[in-house]
Amino acid sequence: MTASGTNPLRDPQDRRLPRIAGPSGLVIFGVTGDLSRKKLMPAVYDLANRGLLPPGFSLVGFARREWENEDFAQVVHDSVKEHARTPFREEVWQQLSEGFRFVQGDFDDDAAFERLRTTIEDLDKARGTGGNFAFYLSVPPKFFPLVVQQLKEHNLADPAGGSWRRAVIEKPFGHDLKSAEELNRIVHEVFEPDQVFRIDHYLGKETVQNILALRFANTMFEPLWNRSYVDHVQITMAEDIGIGGRAGYYDGIGAARDVIQNHLLQLLALTAMEEPTAFDAQPLVAEKIKVLESVHLPADLARHTVRGQYTAGWQGGEKVRGYLEEEGIDPKSGTDTYAAIKLEIDNRRWAGVPFYLRAGKRLGRRVTEIAVVFQRAPHLPFDTTDTMELGQNALVIRVQPDEGITVRFGSKVPGTSMEVRDVTMDFAYGESFTESSPEAYERLLLDVLLGDANLFPRHQEVELSWKILDPIEEHWAAHGRPEPYTAGTWGPRAADDMLARDGRSWRRP
Repeated sequence: MTASGTNPLRDPQDRRLPRIAGPSGLVIFGVTGDLSRKKLMPAVYDLANRGLLPPGFSLVGFARREWENEDFAQVVHDSVKEHARTPFREEVWQQLSEGFRFVQGDFDDDAAFERLRTTIEDLDKARGTGGNFAFYLSVPPKFFPLVVQQLKEHNLADPAGGSWRRAVIEKPFGHDLKSAEELNRIVHEVFEPDQVFRIDHYLGKETVQNILALRFANTMFEPLWNRSYVDHVQITMAEDIGIGGRAGYYDGIGAARDVIQNHLLQLLALTAMEEPTAFDAQPLVAEKIKVLESVHLPADLARHTVRGQYTAGWQGGEKVRGYLEEEGIDPKSGTDTYAAIKLEIDNRRWAGVPFYLRAGKRLGRRVTEIAVVFQRAPHLPFDTTDTMELGQNALVIRVQPDEGITVRFGSKVPGTSMEVRDVTMDFAYGESFTESSPEAYERLLLDVLLGDANLFPRHQEVELSWKILDPIEEHWAAHGRPEPYTAGTWGPRAADDMLARDGRSWRRP
């Protein structure tokens, strides 16, 4: 291996060998939380099982629990058995578990961070991690500044010669523009911008990355991907579950801050961006920033934004509680569990094309999709009755579940009359490829260890997203309460009215 960590004997054209992380380790703060147990630890095991981690890879857990290293190893073992995507193999587990360590302490405990520094130094010697460590902050956002400052105080953020240190931060990145700017300032006092990886797990999904492949690796879509042919775009993230045990986090945050500010505006940027000069972090970020800078809010926010709150209803054959009856929720809460907004993009490609974004809990089914809906044909040489069941052509990218792409177009119905009706052509990942898609966290954790920032939003994107959402949140805070909608339906009536005023309607996924 060269000093840069590349293999001089490897031909870049050879696709047989996947990218494998070099000597490194991962420190997880908040290792006892749900995210760590259900996603991060299983992802680490799956990467090891696929041969993508170095032999001496190490995993350090940091939490308040009074555990020994053996207790930590048992927790990882149980999490992996329950949640890993790949089969459990004893030999992989044995090699991986030798690199597990646990450090007990609070985030303001200087002695604990000294123990962490000693643990990392010991692992460098015992496991050959080369001083390369990523610090994953799987903790409530209020602790981000404290943990980052502690890493600085105890010389954990500064890499020794030739090694690297990286910080991985989970959303939310602030709760408005001001808090996001302050958080970025604190983090960048300790870590350089290229050392900070902000995780938006949606960007790790194969289907999201396929937006770029679909648009820029083919010639059949891009000529139509503009205002001359596209009528409007709908981006939907619907969940059929309620808030579960997240009352403490969710109340006061709501659907728009939780989902639209990050996931959906990222999907909008990828859908609307121009072709980057290369599939590298800087060109990708540059094009996404151009889109976010061009986003235009409607003048009348009362007519073109909607928020809702679910009430009791039936879902999946069982009676479910309304938001205000959920455990831990203030009965007077004005938090939105549904949000829909209309945005436009002021540039030559998209001028006049509305982008409708919606997200909500307790909706009809779980689905995330991007629907590019095309204009109707300017002239139809058929009788009106022949095309009564013909809608608009659409290209739908399904992000989850059932990842794939659907194209909807008109076709003649077999028979003696000329009747044209909508049909769909479907591509599903599970049917077209023998290899199953890796979990988003697998891809993202590997990219962190490789230092590949392609799929991670930069601080400029985060701040621009808050600039878009803040005026909407301020408008909602000053005008009434969310509109109620029954659990199991597709949201409040006002959301349907919002599109109806434009002569359009929401897709039923």
